[in-house]
Formats: sequence, C-alpha cells, structure tokens
Amino acid sequence: MKESIRFYQLLGLDFPNSGEDHIEATTPGGLRVMLDAEGLIKQIDPAWVKPVGHAMMLGFLCESPRHVDEAFSKIISSGFKAKKPPWDAFWGQRYASVLDPDGNAVDLFAPLLD
Repeated sequence: MKESIRFYQLLGLDFPNSGEDHIEATTPGGLRVMLDAEGLIKQIDPAWVKPVGHAMMLGFLCESPRHVDEAFSKIISSGFKAKKPPWDAFWGQRYASVLDPDGNAVDLFAPLLD
C-alpha cells in the first residue's frame, strides 16, 4: 500500500487519510481512486484471486508534451518501472506508459502542440 500511495502521489493524487487497508483520493473532476490491501479484498470476497496481467489501466492527462516527459522521468527516477518511454503517437499525443507497484499500466498523455 505504501508504494502504491507513493506512486500515485507522484501523479498528483492526494490521499488525505492514511488507512492501512483502504485509502481514497478524489481527482479535481470528481473521480475517486481507491486502493485496498489484498487482505481487505479477501475479507470482502473470499473467492477473489489476484488477476494476472493488467487488472486495470488508468490514464493521466498532462498539461503539455513536456509534462509527459517530466512526469515519466519523475516516476522512473523514484524507482518505478517504465512500460513504454515517451513518444509522439500517430494519433496526435505525446504518450508514455509506466507500471504501478501492482504491475498495472498507467498512461501519461498530452496533445501534441502544433
């Protein structure tokens, strides 16, 4: 949980409470991101099995292409893993992908400037 909190704080999420089993952050747009410890999930759903591969994917809109590069560098220099370094995607965005501590892909993107 601590590494997941640290990872998502690097992306600007604020976790105002510091529960051990459950913690939440709310984005400016109102999306709630909740992190739960495996032990809590197994209490709620005893048949739960940890997914193989990417259990979910999140995307974070960055202010500019430069901010994609900066966010990617900050995350990687903090000890987290890259999935795909920043590149100019054919659909008109600067794009990168990193992995959170559970191995979920988290994309960083911004429209390319003309």
